[in-house]
Amino acid sequence: MPAERTLPRIEILDKSLHDRAGFSCGVAALDAYLQKQASQDVEKRAAVAYVATFEPPEIAGYYTLSQFSIEFTNLPERLSKKLARYPFVPATLMGRLAVATGYRGRGLGRDLLFDALWRSLQQSASIASAGVVVDAKDETAVAFYGKYGFEPIFGASRRLFLAMRAVEQMFPHSGA
Repeated sequence: MPAERTLPRIEILDKSLHDRAGFSCGVAALDAYLQKQASQDVEKRAAVAYVATFEPPEIAGYYTLSQFSIEFTNLPERLSKKLARYPFVPATLMGRLAVATGYRGRGLGRDLLFDALWRSLQQSASIASAGVVVDAKDETAVAFYGKYGFEPIFGASRRLFLAMRAVEQMFPHSGA
């Protein structure tokens, strides 16, 4: 029987509890964001940064969420047919997702993505959101998100969208 996988603790970044300086995912922009900007974004309510830890205060990975809107005309027709026809569609932006190099290959990226989707779905019951938007860093990231149903938004090859109805189907007992 395979060993049971340990799940991370995922919580809002707290600069007094989490070691941001020691985080390294190998992408300078993602490292610098967590080390220098994320706490300010949380304080100013520009984004909420969630961190994954196995052994606090070490951060194994993180992602950010914020409110967003997409021009209705930029959505694929297959998706836009099912939405209200307003000039802009409310959405949730997962602006960043990163896994520390020492934690790669353990499914942590998927864990972080599913945690973000779950939180986005729960929040959409109180604050409207037609879907989740991600900005994929490269083609590897595009492929990662594509495995979970994210589709390109017109005019932005690496900006992807997943309808909240699809997120609901991932969590059938969510009650959202």
